[in-house]
Amino acid sequence: MSHATNTDILKRLRRAEGHLATVVRMVAESRDGLTIAQQMQAVIKALEKTKQMLILDHIDHHLGEAGPLPPEVQQKIAEFREITKYL
Repeated sequence: MSHATNTDILKRLRRAEGHLATVVRMVAESRDGLTIAQQMQAVIKALEKTKQMLILDHIDHHLGEAGPLPPEVQQKIAEFREITKYL
């Protein structure tokens, strides 16, 4: 599967885009700094989660093309996938 056709990734990017548009509007309207910062945090979290999904999708897509893998390789891939949550 291409990353461009992964609907979950596209949905999350659109959500982040909506949050960012809200931040831009709030700044233009001279809204409260705390409220703007909260919206900015929503943008950051949305992008971080999307980045993690993209990386996992990339791992699954490209390693999945390799065919059946031995159990020890599958275990290493599982560990690699697990560490991506710290990106």
